[in-house]
Amino acid sequence: MDIETTGGQAKRDRITEIAVVLFDGKEIIDQYDTLINPERNIPPSITRITGITNEMVEDAPYFYEVAKKIVQMTKGAVFVAHNVRFDYGFIRKEFERLGFTYSRRQLCTVRLSRTSFPGLPSYSLGNLIKHFDISVNARHRALEDTLATVELFKFILEKKDADTKINAFINKGIRESQLPTGITLEYLHELPESCGVYYFRNEYEKIVYVGKSINIQKRAFQHFRQSSAKAVKMFSKVRSISYELTGSELVSLLLESKDIKRLNPEINTAQKTRNYPYCIFGYRDENGFLCFDSIKHNQKNISGKQILSYYKSKQSCQNHLSKIQREFSLCDNKVGLGTGKAPCFSHEVGLCYGACFFGEDISEYNERAELAFDYLQKIFDDNFILLDKGRNENEMAVILVEEGFYKGYGYIDKDSQNSGIEELKEAVKYEEKNYDANQIIRNYLNQNQDINIISF
Repeated sequence: MDIETTGGQAKRDRITEIAVVLFDGKEIIDQYDTLINPERNIPPSITRITGITNEMVEDAPYFYEVAKKIVQMTKGAVFVAHNVRFDYGFIRKEFERLGFTYSRRQLCTVRLSRTSFPGLPSYSLGNLIKHFDISVNARHRALEDTLATVELFKFILEKKDADTKINAFINKGIRESQLPTGITLEYLHELPESCGVYYFRNEYEKIVYVGKSINIQKRAFQHFRQSSAKAVKMFSKVRSISYELTGSELVSLLLESKDIKRLNPEINTAQKTRNYPYCIFGYRDENGFLCFDSIKHNQKNISGKQILSYYKSKQSCQNHLSKIQREFSLCDNKVGLGTGKAPCFSHEVGLCYGACFFGEDISEYNERAELAFDYLQKIFDDNFILLDKGRNENEMAVILVEEGFYKGYGYIDKDSQNSGIEELKEAVKYEEKNYDANQIIRNYLNQNQDINIISF
């Protein structure tokens, strides 16, 4: 299969031409090609490459008009293309705009050519056409490039062990014998290549593992390709896989965390803790130094205190206090780890600058302590709603943070994103307090600066 497009980004650009050629390994059994109205202007730079003009596509069918034909022709087939990620990504995106998930096994003739014909100076389709003297009437047109790819594929099939190499690429290096009972390669290929949370179930349908991925199918293949102790457990216990699509990676992280705590799956190890009975708080001492300490979390103890974060054990608190003491050169006595005597132990070994006996200026000390404060703080100061990707083009995810904590998530129509705060909150399904959720959100925001934040 091959496509021509208005540019190189599937999220922004659209398809202008598509060609599908069905090849059974020996001969072509069917083919179809058509121009596509991209519903936008074709840049002159693209026209110079493909020869496709705005006038040529003006009366061409829209993608939705040919979508059914593409689904029917490619059903049960392997999606083969030269640089398959490009073509497959565009076609998946076009189907996503229609609210349909398009999923096919894929095979890239670029990767196959590298392993089948090592040592060539270039593996671009143009250079391979020249190398194998493949006849082409018009380069950078969908049907001609697809037919050229078929001819290249024939050369690949002539190589020794071609079938083995092809199966390895299609099945991501996994053999059927590596899979648990009831899980076949076909079963894995039918999993969605979309963002969400997946659930591995045993023979009694009990969930034994919960995970998340931006590509559930790819992650499932990775699990069964590994040889770790966890993979051995999966092989012995997993008999089926279910999933929930989220669209938003942040929602998948939050749902994964919630369900690990709720279900307590035996193969998972992280995020199982539900109770966080200890906390670290910050305060100013009588001299104005910014200090930290830890206490058992109950209503009486935390009253009037500025709680920064919650922990599952006293030791976890002390580990974090030790970390900020070392990283920011703070005084033992001012992070709840000292004896109260001056100088503190850390000063004796050169890790404290003397705040314990006024050997350091308060303002200089507090500059570093403020950095430690920011590091420790897991409770949000502000109320806000995050708007993220939904499960389809017409939907958005709504994530609510209020009164310091993550409250839950939901979905709205994209047209409703400018609604008032109360309307957005109505879409949220409220959850039990999850002490890991705040850190998940903070980490996500640090890595994704362009997410839409609505404060209130």
